[in-house]
Amino acid sequence: MSAERLKLTTYFGERDRTAEGHLLADALLDLYGARKLHTSVLLRGIGGFGLTHRLRTDQLLSLSEDLPVLSIAIDRPDRIEAVLADVLGLQRRGLVTLERARGLTGDTASAVASPDSKLTVAIGRRERIGRRPAFLAVTELFREHELAGATALLGVDGTRAGSRRRARFFAANADVPMLILAVGPDARVQSAADAIAAGLSEPTLIRERIAVCKRDGVLHAPPEPVRERDEHGLAIWQKLTVHSFEHDRHDGLPLHRAIVSQLRSQGVAGATTLRGVWGFHGEHPPRGEAWLARQRRAPVLTVVLDTPDRIQRAFATIDALTARTGLVTVEAVPAAQAMSAEVVRGGIRLARTRPG
Repeated sequence: MSAERLKLTTYFGERDRTAEGHLLADALLDLYGARKLHTSVLLRGIGGFGLTHRLRTDQLLSLSEDLPVLSIAIDRPDRIEAVLADVLGLQRRGLVTLERARGLTGDTASAVASPDSKLTVAIGRRERIGRRPAFLAVTELFREHELAGATALLGVDGTRAGSRRRARFFAANADVPMLILAVGPDARVQSAADAIAAGLSEPTLIRERIAVCKRDGVLHAPPEPVRERDEHGLAIWQKLTVHSFEHDRHDGLPLHRAIVSQLRSQGVAGATTLRGVWGFHGEHPPRGEAWLARQRRAPVLTVVLDTPDRIQRAFATIDALTARTGLVTVEAVPAAQAMSAEVVRGGIRLARTRPG
């Protein structure tokens, strides 16, 4: 069966606080836990910037104390809409987006009417399929189905089936959520979703429309120009996601840092880089975090958000930087609001991203 879902994503800084002085990350996940949202996860980034273009990075000690953070909450539209006003009341700066998705449970016959799609799988950190950690088994399954790429991201807080699951120092943390994001041709994504649903108990799976733009230096199709507003005047944004590895370089600089640096200088609304624990893209074999390795080879995702005209310019920059490697996708964002002390851009009402 498939059912409509909404995905609420917030981007902010690790040290951001609410008007009452509470850490924003704690306040958001307290809210999601109190409202028993079906699935939510808090992810800690390694670099990025927002509307004020203040750089946050783990490369400099003074900046690594305020790394980018994002939270993702997934549930039925009525339940997400019920918490939206409270989320906006808590978050005074950063970026808030709403995206449409389809929730899948077992029967995935309902297509998303797109050549490519993205599948998000939420599982527990220590969940297993047979004798293997579930995130390894699921990632390998995606590779067997010849998807374009997949990355497993480890959460530090969240909810699963409406129950709060938070990482703690002296705990097994078996149920703390993690997300596995995979992209590829829609028919193969459907087939992979069927196999995952059969192998996991009560999995959370959602599918979203995307387009693969580029893979390992080969241009498939640049982002199609789209209208800036729908017929009701509501703003439409777009999101670019670049899959790469930490050891990928451009002119000696890690590829993900080169992307963030150049887009920041161009005035893009926001970009966030997340380090995965395991993943692959293109013809590259799966790789993951290896603490004793001399060179980090973990997968990384760099997420870029802005209006369609700025995304066109951002893609031109990313296209030049990913001449040899990287997987680049684009998707519509029907509602996005970027906030700083001086400026508010966009709005959080859902726009119609397709005519008709």
